[in-house]
Amino acid sequence: MKPIKFRALILTAALAATPALAMIPLAGSAKAASAFPVVIELFTSQGCSSCPPADALLGKLAKRADAVCLTLPVDYWDHLGWKDTLASPANSKRQWAYARSRGDRSVYTPQVVVNGIAHVTGHDALAIDDAIAKVRQNIAHDQVAMTIERSGDILRLRAGAGDPGNRHSEATFWLVLYAQAVDVAIKRGENAGKKIRYFNVVREMSPVGMWHGKEVSIELSQRDLASRGHDGGAVLLQAGPSGPIIGAVALSGL
Repeated sequence: MKPIKFRALILTAALAATPALAMIPLAGSAKAASAFPVVIELFTSQGCSSCPPADALLGKLAKRADAVCLTLPVDYWDHLGWKDTLASPANSKRQWAYARSRGDRSVYTPQVVVNGIAHVTGHDALAIDDAIAKVRQNIAHDQVAMTIERSGDILRLRAGAGDPGNRHSEATFWLVLYAQAVDVAIKRGENAGKKIRYFNVVREMSPVGMWHGKEVSIELSQRDLASRGHDGGAVLLQAGPSGPIIGAVALSGL
């Protein structure tokens, strides 16, 4: 669909119940133990006729070992004859916050945002690859290594210190919980009659701690996460409310 112009929306932090956490300085760097995955966010809608190819492509991208891929269904096309069954106003606000941060007010579906910085059309695989390469170069000195270890019920997230050239002195750890695959039969609107599979559909996103440039560890309860009924997750390290994502790690076995 074409870009749309809305009145500015204010991004609000998702402050749903969050797991108990403890922040502990690390004795050694976590950087050597972790690669830097790219974060691909797809803003999509069940009421958008050009979105199904992007939804399918996100499923392919999600198989990449070097990527954390997320689907964020938006609600601003619900008036076109079909109310998106997975959409959240928080996803629409997040997309608008990115546009304001870039200063271009470019909001559309399907839209892919790479590491909170670059945006491209969501069904253009070549453009996404190009954006990934450019973003990695842009934030090469800002990236923070992250790992996750399991010990009984405890998931211990470790984040390394920032490089001397890192432009960010603090960032927020965001816990993202998602459904790995959701099939939806669309009965009305532009995609009427289609059954579409959505991948890594974000159901919860909440802050669980802060990074201040130094090595830290955060403890999460695996039992608490499993009780929420979602089968996938990740932790993103994002500068500002809608700035660059400078670290990420996937959670497995929820």
